[in-house]
Order: sequence, then C-alpha cells, then structure tokens
Amino acid sequence: MPQSVPSLPRRVARILRTSLFAQVACALVLGIVVGKLWPDLGADLQPLGDGFIRLIKTIISPLVFCVVVVGIAKAGDLKAFGRIGLKALIWFEVASTAALIIGLVAANVVQPGSSMNVDPSSLDASAVDAKTNGGSLPSTTEFVLNALPTSFIGAFAENSLLQVLVLACLVGAALLHLGHTKVPQVLPAIEQAQEVIFAIVGFVMRLAPIAVFGAMAVLVGQYGLGVMETYAKLIILCYAAAAVFIALLAVALKVVTGLSLWQFLRYIREEMLLALGTASTESVLPRVMQKLRKAGARDDAVGLVLPTGYSFNLDGASLYLSIGTLFIAQAVGVDLSLSQQITVLLVLMLTSKGMAGIPGSAFLALSATASSLGAIPAGAVALLLGVDRIMDSMRVVTNLLGNCVAVFAVSRWEGALDADRAKKVLSGEIVVTLDDEEPEAPDLKKAVPAEEPAAVPAQPAKETASEVG
Repeated sequence: MPQSVPSLPRRVARILRTSLFAQVACALVLGIVVGKLWPDLGADLQPLGDGFIRLIKTIISPLVFCVVVVGIAKAGDLKAFGRIGLKALIWFEVASTAALIIGLVAANVVQPGSSMNVDPSSLDASAVDAKTNGGSLPSTTEFVLNALPTSFIGAFAENSLLQVLVLACLVGAALLHLGHTKVPQVLPAIEQAQEVIFAIVGFVMRLAPIAVFGAMAVLVGQYGLGVMETYAKLIILCYAAAAVFIALLAVALKVVTGLSLWQFLRYIREEMLLALGTASTESVLPRVMQKLRKAGARDDAVGLVLPTGYSFNLDGASLYLSIGTLFIAQAVGVDLSLSQQITVLLVLMLTSKGMAGIPGSAFLALSATASSLGAIPAGAVALLLGVDRIMDSMRVVTNLLGNCVAVFAVSRWEGALDADRAKKVLSGEIVVTLDDEEPEAPDLKKAVPAEEPAAVPAQPAKETASEVG
C-alpha cells in the first residue's frame, strides 16, 4: 500500500518541532505582533532576551579558551599561530577601512540629513550621557593594557575576550614547550571540557525562540514602528550601504576561497536569525564557531580569528559610524570639507576598535569624532538616539558575516582550510550536526601503520563460535 502523506498541520508541527530556524522565525513575528498590539507588555519582556544573552556569555570565555588551546596544541606550530593572528589583523584593517569609505561615499551621495534643518540648541546632550552611562572609549594605550589580564580568573570573571585569548595563547604555547610527555593529561582534559561546553550550548540554544520573542516585543513596544518613517532615508541608506559591503565580501570570499557567501548564509541561517532577533552577535558565537570548524576551518584559525574580530573587525559599526557622523553634520547644517571628512575617517579607524562590550559605544565613538572636528555640536549626536536600536540588525548581520568571511579567508591564506570539505558542507553534500560528530570515512592508512601490521591472533574454533553465538 502507498504510504500516506502527512497532513499540512502535521507537517507544520513537525517543522516547528525540529527546526530551530522555523521556531526563531515564528518567535520573531510573534514578538513584533505583541509589541505592536500591547506595547506595555512588550516592554516588560526585556528579561527574556537579557537572560538568554547572559547564559550565552557565561559560555563564551571558557569556550574560546578551550578552542584556542586545543588548536595551538594540535597544530604544533606556534609560529603558524602568530602568522594567523597577523594576517587576521591585516584583513580586519582593510575590511573595516573599506566599510568606513563606503559609508562616507554613500552619505555624501544621498545626503540623508540635509532636509532636517535641526537647531543644535534644541537638542539635549544629557540624553547621550544617559545612554553611555557617562563612559568613554579607551585610549590606544588603555586598550592595549586592558587586553592584558591582571589575573587568570579575572579574565573569565570579567568575560574579556581579548584577555582570555592572551591566556589561551600562553597556555597553548606552554603545552607545546613541555610536550605531551610531561603533561599527558592536560590536553585531553581541555578537549573534554570543550565537549561539555558545546553540550551546554545545545541546551541553552533551545531557549533561543523565547529570547527572540522577548527582544522583538521590547524593540517594537518601546520604539514603535513610527520611528522608521521619521528616519526612513537614513535607515534605507545604512541598509543599502551594508548590502553593497556584503556584496563585496561575497566577491572577496569567492576570489580567495572559491566559496559562496549565499551558500554560507543558508548554512548559518538559524544563527543569523537568532542574532537578528536578539541584536547580539555574542548570542551566536559558540554555534558559529562550531559550524566553521565543521565546515573545514582549522581549530586554531577559528579560535583566534573569530573572537578577535569581535573587537577589531566591526564592519557594520564602521558603516554606521561614518554615515551617522555625516548625517548629524548635515542635519545641523554643517558642511564638512574633504579634509574634515578624511579626519573623520582617520578618527573612526581608531575609535571603532575595541567598541565591543562598552555601553553606548557607538555614541561614544560619534561624540569623540564630533569633538575632534570641533565643527559639530556635541548635542547633535542625540539625533541618532531614536534610530540606533533599528540599526542593530544591520550592524549584527554585517559584523557577523565580516568575521566569518575573515575566518575562511585567513584560513585559506595560511593553509588551514579544507576547501573541498567546505564546499561540500556549504552545498549540502555533507550534512553536519552540532549535537554529535557526524561519521567520517575511515582512513585505512592511519588505521593500520605500514611498519606494524595488525596481527590477528588465532583462536580455537569453539571459542570463536561461542563469541559469534
């Protein structure tokens, strides 16, 4: 008899039960509906998103530490790890500078703030102080010193990724120096801890739809959809500039590695939707690290490039900062000369680094840029308070894709990428799962070394028969 086809409701129910992407997508729509219809209730759902991000943040530091240590120890070459870091920094600087230039060109062509005619005296600069909690961006010296840990435990307690990376590099280097004979149990213990952390990631990710629902309800409940009409020109420009930059990333990825960015987007669609819903790239860092490793990128490259990019490669933030600076200048009637715009570029190249984890960092960077020019009133930065949260989606997508492309590109540059496996994984020929390792084809050459052929001991026929039976 022909097998009956499940009814539509059953198929939908099965998809919702098994697909994280479908669950997060539904939660996204429900959050928007709740925030629109019941804004007070939506605003009260903040703890749902915040709680999920807190759980993820507890995992990030130990995960990065384990991945980097294991990557260095297995690679067996500290110099190669140093080359990966240097090449990553070069890629980051080129990519973020390109994002800044694209933003400046786009803002000059479209002039998003030219028709606003805002009186600077009517703006409240104290609103920016409230957004940034009166903080400031660190200087270059402070940034370098803050990357050095003051204690082993403190780096994990403060969840400082750069400090954890420094510690992981030191531990990995020490393991290479001592060799497996002196500390035979340390590396296996770290590998086992890494597997435990990945299992915890799987547990926490089951809460992702609830987090997305709460985050979207808060966004729509607090700001409403009307803010999009007021700043429509600026919003469209930022997203269009991000699309241009992502198209350039796709070209760069294809040229350097032969991989398709569109296929990669499909591969990480669940993580991308979660990052959009929670407006946080940190919420997907553990899962993206897993997927990059499964797609053929070596552990040491993933462990170093991706977390470092969270501080040095904020492409989406760079786009937003360059467009935002010219927007507020145009809105208050300040015409910036070419030399002043070059100054904006140079200042943003510095202020955009190390922004991750600092409250209101975008406004701090904008304020620092305005102060360096001396032509834009400090209070003008408050013009972006109403639209900043809407820009999170653009920043999140661009930052995440920029860092993932950097992992593939630097890995290929250093010979740390299995390109054939990457193509098969991204095209769907190899289906990977994050809960369990997918079976790999056995390597017969490694299974039985040539110099020591496996001997099969002879056993009595009776004993063999009993074993078979």
